[in-house]
Amino acid sequence: MFVATLIAAQGGLQPSLTENLRNAWGGGDIQWLSPDEAAEFSLAALPGNLWAVWADLQALQVDLALQPEDGRRKAMLIADMDSTMIAQECIDELAEVAGVGAEVRGITARAMNGELDFEGALLERMALLRGLPEAVIAQVLATRITHAPGAAALVATMRSNGAYTALVSGGFTAFTGPVASALGFDEDRANVLVLKNGALTGDVTWPILGRQAKIDALEEITARLGLTAADVMAVGDGANDLGMLGRADAGVALHAKPSVAVQCDLRINYGDLTALLYLQGYARSEFVQA
Repeated sequence: MFVATLIAAQGGLQPSLTENLRNAWGGGDIQWLSPDEAAEFSLAALPGNLWAVWADLQALQVDLALQPEDGRRKAMLIADMDSTMIAQECIDELAEVAGVGAEVRGITARAMNGELDFEGALLERMALLRGLPEAVIAQVLATRITHAPGAAALVATMRSNGAYTALVSGGFTAFTGPVASALGFDEDRANVLVLKNGALTGDVTWPILGRQAKIDALEEITARLGLTAADVMAVGDGANDLGMLGRADAGVALHAKPSVAVQCDLRINYGDLTALLYLQGYARSEFVQA
């Protein structure tokens, strides 16, 4: 059996649309996970016109996902940070303060779209930040970084149901540490900025944590916890997330770059991070607020 889940921004999912799709596909009873926001119904088989229907629903700002019914609730969440659990790219925000924002943002966009090698792009951007005072990090955290909508509820709800949560970023521990602590993650991994005389040197501690390191983190953590990839939900938006998204049983491309989203079966473009709870069958009434 399979489950079809429809998700929109609050108030954006019409009951008639949900009923029409259920009827067209011969699905089971509709279960409303959140009124006018998220609903699901069972299916005996995958429909042949899934992606055509998905495209039609995207035009209505509705997300659609199909998954096997069994094993939807996951025992582990592994999440990217920049533009996923937070609304910004930390290196871009540092660059804005340093006065090289436009140049760094351009490199970041190309790297996240898979047009540039991640390690080379990171070092190119870091070189532009050489000499930036360490104190700027705390300033950026306090004034420019915001948690993505639904982030706290996602982590709190999964943890309250026994799941382990890991924040794994190609960014920097100077940011993942505070973000992970604020959102309640069990652990975080990222690159370590090299500092000298109270300023950035333009380098990070090697080896650089990139695409392969995120896969390694998934495998190391699941092995430590006695889990497998079948127990994992992963979420990210950039090319360096594709490895872990592909390895996890439920890899969710969240507001992802088009070249990334097209490689993932689970795509959320209009819901927020609570969509990952709906995908697991949680109703809004079950959400835990941090």
